[in-house]
Parts: sequence; C-alpha cells; structure tokens
Amino acid sequence: MTTPSDLNDPNAPAPPQGCPAHAGGGSLDASHAQAERLSGPGLWQDPHRMYRKLRQEHGSVAPILLDGDIPAWFVLGYREVHHVTANDQLFARDSRRWHAWDKIAPDWPLMPFVGYQPSVMFTEGPEHRRRSGAISDALAAVDQFELRAQAERIADHLVDEFAGVGEAELMADYAHRLPSLVVAGLFGLPEQETPALVQDLAGSLDGGDGAVEAYLRVRATMARLLERKRERPGADVPSRLLAHPAGLAEEELIQDMLVVMAAAQQPTANWIGNTLRLMLTDDRFALTLFGGRRSVGQALNEVLWEDTPTQNFIGRWAVRATVLGGQKIKAGDLLVLGLSAANTDPQVRPDSYVGAAGNNAHMSFSHGEHRCPYPAPELAEVIARAAIEVLLDRLPDVNLSVPTRELVWRDSVWMRGLENLPVEFTPAYVG
Repeated sequence: MTTPSDLNDPNAPAPPQGCPAHAGGGSLDASHAQAERLSGPGLWQDPHRMYRKLRQEHGSVAPILLDGDIPAWFVLGYREVHHVTANDQLFARDSRRWHAWDKIAPDWPLMPFVGYQPSVMFTEGPEHRRRSGAISDALAAVDQFELRAQAERIADHLVDEFAGVGEAELMADYAHRLPSLVVAGLFGLPEQETPALVQDLAGSLDGGDGAVEAYLRVRATMARLLERKRERPGADVPSRLLAHPAGLAEEELIQDMLVVMAAAQQPTANWIGNTLRLMLTDDRFALTLFGGRRSVGQALNEVLWEDTPTQNFIGRWAVRATVLGGQKIKAGDLLVLGLSAANTDPQVRPDSYVGAAGNNAHMSFSHGEHRCPYPAPELAEVIARAAIEVLLDRLPDVNLSVPTRELVWRDSVWMRGLENLPVEFTPAYVG
C-alpha cells in the first residue's frame, strides 16, 4: 500500500493531477472542534444511539475524529450516502487526494483502508470498470446450485462437530468457519491455511492494533496462492482472474484477490451471526423455528437494514470543494460512509421495521460504481441462507444459553458482528 513516504517515491504510481497530498497536507476547519470520536471502548455496543446524537447535533453529515484524532466527515443520511456513492467524479476513491497525509504515521491502524494500493478498491473510471468487470466475470462463473450444495455439506460437517454435545459457541464454531471454508473452496485454497487467514482478515478489517501486520500476512497468502494457480490452474476464482481478457498484472491480481476474499469472508460470517441472533432473540422470528410466520430470508433482509455486517466504509475523498448535508466540504477531505446509519435514517424509514420485508433498497452493499460487484451479494446470501437453514433444521430447539443483554458486539468501527453467540440444545445423535 502507498504510505506518505511512498508518495515521494518516483517508482510509486503517479498521483492524480493536483493531488493535495503533495501540497504539504492540510486540516479540516474549526467545525471539528466539537467532533465525535469514532473510536473508544464500548462505543459500538449501541451505534444507533451515536447516530441519533450525531443527527441531532450536526444533521446528515457530521464532523468526526478517527484514530489519533484524524478529522473526517461522517455521512449519516440515506440521501447523502446515495449522492456520494453515485457521484464518483466528485467523491472519488483514490486516497492520494487526501490532504492529511503529513499527519498519518505508517503504522496508523486504518492504513489498510486508506493507504493507496493498486487494487480495484482505489481505481476510478475505465480502469475501475476493467478491474471490477474481471471480478464480476470470475464470480458469475460460480454455479449457485453447486455453491449451495457445498455450503450445506460444510454446514452439516460443522454441526456434526458439536451436535452431540448440547452446546456450542456459534460465532467461533460455526459462523466464522463456514464462509471461510466455502470461500477457500471457491479460491482453491488449502483448508489448512484457512484458520490463520480468517484470523488475519478479522484483524485487518477491525482496524485495531496489529491491523497493518495482519493485512500484510493476508497479502502474502494471496501471493502464494496466485503462484500455485499459475502452475496448476483450476475451476476457481484466481484461475479465472489469471485467464481473464482484462490481462491483470501480478500486483493487480494479488490486490483484487485480497479484496474479494476479505469482502466474502468476514461480512458473510457476521451476516450469519447477526441473523441467528435476531432469530434467537426476536419472537417474530423465533416462531419460525416451529413453522411460524417469518422466514430465514426475511431475517437475512432485516439484518441488512438493522445490523448490517459492514456498518461503515472508509472512504471517499472530495475532488473539489462542495457542500454536502449543509457542511462545507473542502477538496481532499475524507468522507466515511455510514452505511448502517443510512439504513436507519428516520427521514427514509421513520419506523425501523416498516418496509423492511421485501425491501432491498438498503445501503448494505453500498451503491454506484464502487458497490459490491455483481453477483457477490447473491453468492453471500446463498452461503448465509444455507448456513442458517441447516443449523435450524439440525437443531430445532436451539436457544441462547445466556441472557440477550450479555451478548457483546465486537468493538469495531467498520464491521458489525458478535464476539460470541453461545447456545444450547438437545444433544443430537451423529451417525
């Protein structure tokens, strides 16, 4: 990834014309004197309370401070998130536009999110369409019926491991392991390499201490996998990317594989966990365990509205000065997209449940050219639905083994997921 020192490296990719990072840095204005810190112990146990506070004090766009008191803008409003994501020429993805690089240390915890990399995440215009098109084609070749069958087989195997015990911790034993094993199969990754990869993906996406080191380990794993696929290609995503007419370069392939792997594993695991939590704690869904009125599909969709796995996304950088949500945005300012906040914007959804069923207009997969590429959301839903349906079919009387109030959310600005989900059930015979 490009760090502040890389920006002065003549061999580094050229910055956009007029890149503020090469103009000595800068800072946001006095409106950040009363900015809310977007980090700290316990802050993300109840993010909706913070969203309400920010809306009351600042409206749909609020000044915030990231780790190390680095200023940015937090886009809370549904309409504003839609506007930002639909206008790439005004709110762009190339982080070299940031005017604050002189304040960013190489080991800043959020460097994996903002340090420029030659990945599809930071490309723009025709180059982004070339790269995202290759990813979409590689994913579109996945047979969704085979994917469902593979997810069910893995789910059954994982349930077998704890079904006879009568208790389990579903995040560690199930929700995190299942998508990692399914995605490992899609990538042709050896199963023995997946546990360490899952841990490093979580570490890099949470953005805490050690995030940079975790990111570098994930990158090294992708580089080794790519080398193996060059020698022995197969019916997998890396092999399809290698053979794609887009002609992706070595570093492009490594970076894009990393992006797809990260986007597929951790958010899907949290989607599974958050949905199981909803179905085990909300009577409207708990009834479905015994043939009630709400389905797994409805629960999956409601979670995307209420507790979306990717709750915030960093970021966009303003190409020129503009006004957004009544705030004066300067060229080079960093914007954090509040996807979860937008989904619960009272201007769009005054009642948190009205319209959720069957309504897919949420921002959980973002929007615009840089949204989650087709058909990735469909593949994630196939995996998540299979995981939940197999578990509930195999363990129909599964219940939480602790009071709901004791469930703890991971203290992450970016991902929304549980630390653990302990359950109990009647032990089942495993033949």
